[in-house]
Amino acid sequence: MNATANRPTHSATCGPLCGPTRRSIALLERIPYSLVALGARIFPAAVFWQSGQTKLDGWRVSESALYLFKEDYKLPLLDPVVAAHLAAVMEHVFPALLVLGLASRFAAAVLFAMTLVIEVFVYPDAWPTHGVWATCFLLIVARGPGVVSIDHLLGGRARKA
Repeated sequence: MNATANRPTHSATCGPLCGPTRRSIALLERIPYSLVALGARIFPAAVFWQSGQTKLDGWRVSESALYLFKEDYKLPLLDPVVAAHLAAVMEHVFPALLVLGLASRFAAAVLFAMTLVIEVFVYPDAWPTHGVWATCFLLIVARGPGVVSIDHLLGGRARKA
């Protein structure tokens, strides 16, 4: 006797919600990755850009930012003045690259590293927020920026050459 002949089919054991559940999942799986990637690039980039803006007074790093790096943040191995200037530059350059989708994986990797430094040395209790940023950056590092990016346009030209 065939043992599999007596087993109920998958659809018979699935119940009345099986069809709608499968259709819902199929619909959700149609969300384009590029849309997800665009959000994963833009929203955490905006947070870093805004943070960079708070460090500036015109074209200079503000006294309040220097104070924070000297008195509150106290990063190991880095002079606080150098760290403040470096952070102000990085919080403008890499978010801009990420939004444009240019050198996206590299920009996301740098912002991921900054997120780790912030989490470990500056605000260790903010791990839920930092975890969201890190997840977005890791998505871009692992899967790329999607089709709405300069990287995609340049990649397409490189393939045609």
